[in-house]
Amino acid sequence: MTVKKQNQMELDIGEWGDGAAKSVTFQVTERCQLNCGYCYFPEKSKKNILDLDIARRTIDYLLNERIEFPEKAVIFDFIGGEPFLEIELIDKICDYFKKSAYLNNHPWFNAYRFSFSTNGLLYQDAKVQKFIMKNLTHLDISVSIDGTKRKHDMQRKFADGRGSYDEVVRIVPLWLKQFPNASTKATVSSEDLPFVQESVLHLFELNIKYVNINVVFEDVWKENDDLLFEEQLKLLADEIIDRKLYRNHACSFFNRGIGTPNKNNGNWCGSGKMLAIDYTGNFYPCIRFTPCSLKNKPARAIGNCYDRIDKNLQRAFLALTMSTQSSEKCIECEVATGCSWCQGFNYDDADSDTIYQRATYLCEMHKARVRANKYFWQRYDKEAI
Repeated sequence: MTVKKQNQMELDIGEWGDGAAKSVTFQVTERCQLNCGYCYFPEKSKKNILDLDIARRTIDYLLNERIEFPEKAVIFDFIGGEPFLEIELIDKICDYFKKSAYLNNHPWFNAYRFSFSTNGLLYQDAKVQKFIMKNLTHLDISVSIDGTKRKHDMQRKFADGRGSYDEVVRIVPLWLKQFPNASTKATVSSEDLPFVQESVLHLFELNIKYVNINVVFEDVWKENDDLLFEEQLKLLADEIIDRKLYRNHACSFFNRGIGTPNKNNGNWCGSGKMLAIDYTGNFYPCIRFTPCSLKNKPARAIGNCYDRIDKNLQRAFLALTMSTQSSEKCIECEVATGCSWCQGFNYDDADSDTIYQRATYLCEMHKARVRANKYFWQRYDKEAI
């Protein structure tokens, strides 16, 4: 896609994500067929599966309390583990929402999305395909592919150590036929940095138009990783410009909006404004505050499907801003825009139980991205046609 189309895509996504839509996450299972090296779920259970009654109670609460949930639209995000392992349960939840919204004459009946991030292994399963065709016009499905076979298989492995690339890549033609403008979700860690350029180009070659890719938030980065990252991104920039790949493709690493002083004091993510539900029926400010997402800290629930949201517990998350959790160095940084953080990881990594201590392991990696991003846009503005 052209840069203009990329910006339009970002605008369309923003219209759903900037507060106009309520974001609700159902963790339907903790099970997964893979054991990815960078997965933020340290403990997975085969037993912890969402109960349909919990989902129904949550939907009833959301639909009946219009003053509390005034958003014009809703996005239901189904995650795991691997969500497609529980596709029959998800189908029942979606049917219940549609029926209830219709009977309640709720505006969400005409303004909803069902969103999935999947490892792709069950994409061609008959039950999954039946669900997709049933809900096609209201679906967003992102398949996680990290890039080339060697990069993907370094991290996205089965429990026995086998890589999953071959089994995932075979579903790509069907996925893109059903969702031509779909984006993939790719992740970069220290070990696979040397393969960033070739991996993004490979994803383009698979006809994936938009590659949504990011580096992990955790403390994994080694000395000079930032220089290698910058080198890889500049090599990628050269290929995109020289081969005019920008006409039909885009990569999230290159964005005109990053690398300037941050004048927006808002929180990076929607933690506290979002709602996540696990198998216990507890409500969380986002999925990264559930028990299975945390290594060092206790879970931080803000209510449950029986007793509603506890405003006192939610208030601390709604008060989060960039300045309340960042150091002076971060606040005054000349290239701060686009520097991201994960609220749940901040909490899990902090030296106390605060949610107001920002982890900054990405600092040098972000600066490297900014330098490469500047290089890309200078070449683009001079040479792109």
